[in-house]
Amino acid sequence: MVKKKMDELVLIVDDDTEIKDSMHEFITKSGYNCITASSAEEAVELLKSNHVNVAIADIMLPGKDGLELTDIMKQNHDIDVIVMTGYSNEYSYEEVITKGASDLIFKPFRFEELLLRLKKVLKNRQVIKDRARVLDKLEQLAITDGLTTLYNLRHFYKQLEVEIGRCSRYGHSLSLLLLDIDNFKMYNDSYGHLEGDKVLVRISQIIKSCLRTMDSAYRYGGEEFTVILPETKGKKAKNVANRIKRAVELERFLPEPDKVVTITISIGLTEYFKNEQLSKVIKRADQAMYNSKAQGRNRISFLFVEPPSNQNNHNPDKPEITTN
Repeated sequence: MVKKKMDELVLIVDDDTEIKDSMHEFITKSGYNCITASSAEEAVELLKSNHVNVAIADIMLPGKDGLELTDIMKQNHDIDVIVMTGYSNEYSYEEVITKGASDLIFKPFRFEELLLRLKKVLKNRQVIKDRARVLDKLEQLAITDGLTTLYNLRHFYKQLEVEIGRCSRYGHSLSLLLLDIDNFKMYNDSYGHLEGDKVLVRISQIIKSCLRTMDSAYRYGGEEFTVILPETKGKKAKNVANRIKRAVELERFLPEPDKVVTITISIGLTEYFKNEQLSKVIKRADQAMYNSKAQGRNRISFLFVEPPSNQNNHNPDKPEITTN
């Protein structure tokens, strides 16, 4: 008995009942799951409830023809199509492929030939999926920090540009956090880099757990992290910063047996305003973080420059500073 290829479903579309049933029997005996339809409309209905990998469709069908059906399937489903026709003088391989089909077979044909073509289409389909999976993995590696699995610095600059562009187009607010682990060098020197890496990994996990889906976290470098908060004003961003700060304070690390250590972080917070240069908002977040360090660590500093259009006698280059 032939073992079924359970992940591969073939749809046969032909209004000739004898040909359709014979193909169904042969393909089923060859180890594939198979369903049939007598028209394009019936095929479209079947696709709503079945994940079909390959459709084998005759060009001459009642109602919509096989090429119209091919176009519908390619637009709405991840599916490959083998087109059949008995009119070799009216249809060319190039024409059918241009319409989106993966192959063309002329009637009458031997079932063995159809099986070979089906296997080839399925193999090419798998190769394309494997290649896409590898490329996606490589792309993720290119934008991800290897240790923490947060996004890396290069992706941070790229994404911040994207978010600033959205602010300019739609008038959305945008806030930025810069976080630094307090006394991390001392921790590394005392317990070793492996234990230090454990801290970096855990802190990154805590940061991610405190964010919304639309927010994004990055390893800025060494023991520094940054967070982009789209559609978020400074007050709400401060709530996020407080949530991260408290979660880190509650975490306990065990660098040595019976040795419990608490880690704290210093956070700088700022808000972007329209038409501001990217470098300025990053520099202001960085300065806010250093303000937190200077004020005694384990705190949040909010450095905000009021937009010139909203100022009266304010100096636009003089920041307003709050800490806690």
